[in-house]
Amino acid sequence: MSRSDLKLRPVVADANPTSPISEAYRTLRTNLQYAETDRPLQLLMVTSAGPKEGKSTTIMNLAVTYAQMEKRTILVDADLRKPTAHFTFGLTNRTGLSHVLSGQADLREVVKESRIPGLDVMTSGPIPPNPSELLGSSRMDALLDQLREQYDIVLIDTPPVLAVADAQVVSSKSDGVLLVVNARTGKRQHAIKARNALQFVQARIVGIALNQTAHRDAGPYYEYVDRT
Repeated sequence: MSRSDLKLRPVVADANPTSPISEAYRTLRTNLQYAETDRPLQLLMVTSAGPKEGKSTTIMNLAVTYAQMEKRTILVDADLRKPTAHFTFGLTNRTGLSHVLSGQADLREVVKESRIPGLDVMTSGPIPPNPSELLGSSRMDALLDQLREQYDIVLIDTPPVLAVADAQVVSSKSDGVLLVVNARTGKRQHAIKARNALQFVQARIVGIALNQTAHRDAGPYYEYVDRT
C-alpha cells in the first residue's frame, strides 16, 4: 500500500487550529511546559488507564501543537499492540519502532515526515510477539538517547496501563507521564489503580488530562497531580 492509498484522519489542532478544542490542547501544552520548571520535560509519555479514553487523540494533537511552536518534535507510536499513528497521519507502517528494537533497522530508516511541518513520526512497525521485552530492552534505552539528541520534544504513545505492562516499562524511561482519563466513561477506581501502578515503578506523573469534559466542548482539561 502506498502512502497515497492511505486515508488520513483529521487532527483537530491541524485541521481547525482556531477551534476551542485546539485552544484546549494548546493550553494543555502550556501547562505541561510549566508543570515543573526545575526539571525539563523533553520525553513525555502519554497513556490511559483503559482503552478508548482518548490517549492517542490527545498525544497526536499535543504533537501538532508542539510542532506549531517550531519545536523539533517526534511522535513515537510505542503501542505495539494496537497502533494508530500510521492511520492518523497516512503513513506506511511497513517499518517502524519494532524493527529498531529487534535490530532490523536503525533510527534514520524508520523516522517519517508527517504532513505537519516540524513533526516527525515513528510508527510502530509490525506488531511483535514480545512488546514488553522489546520496550524494556537496552536498544530502547539507546533509541531514546538518540531521540533526545535530535529532537526538542519526544512524545511516546503506549498501551493503557491496566491492560499490559508496556506503559509501566516505558514510564520508567521517560521524563514525565501524562495520564488521560475520559471524564464521561472512565472510572475513578481505574484511574487511581493506573496512577498507583505508575507510581510503583517511580514514574513521574506530571498530570491528568480529563478528556470529554462538557465545559471544555469535549476538549482536554489538565490537572496537576500531587505525588506526595
